[in-house]
Amino acid sequence: MGKSVDDWLASAADDEWSSMMKKVAAFHQKHDFANNNGHDMGYRIALTVEELGELAAAVTKGKPLSECVEEMADILILLMGHSLAMEVDLKAAFEAKYDKIMQRPAIRGRLGVRVTEYKQDQTGADNTS
Repeated sequence: MGKSVDDWLASAADDEWSSMMKKVAAFHQKHDFANNNGHDMGYRIALTVEELGELAAAVTKGKPLSECVEEMADILILLMGHSLAMEVDLKAAFEAKYDKIMQRPAIRGRLGVRVTEYKQDQTGADNTS
C-alpha cells in the first residue's frame, strides 16, 4: 500500500524518489486536490491524455528539446500524482514491472522494437485473441 498526501508530507525524504514524491504531495496539498476532484482518476486520466498529446505535438512539430522535456516532466508529475490519488506504491510497482520486462525478448514490429508479452507468427501478425 502506498502513502497518502499527508503521509508523504510527514515522511522523511531520505532518497531521491521520496524527495520527489514529497514535492508532488506538497503540490497536491497546496491546491487541495483531494477535496476538489483532483484525485478522481477519470479526471486524472483525461489530464494525462492531454499531456501526452502536448508531448506528441512537441515532438512531431520539431519544437525545441526543452519543450519536449517539460512535457515529459508534466507526465511524470501526473503519474506520481496518480499514485498519491490511489495511495499505491509506484516505486514498488516500477521495481516489480522492471524485473518482468527485463525477462522479455524484443520483437520487431512495423514501427520498431517492442518489448511485450504478445507473440507474433512468422508473418508478423499478432497471435493473441
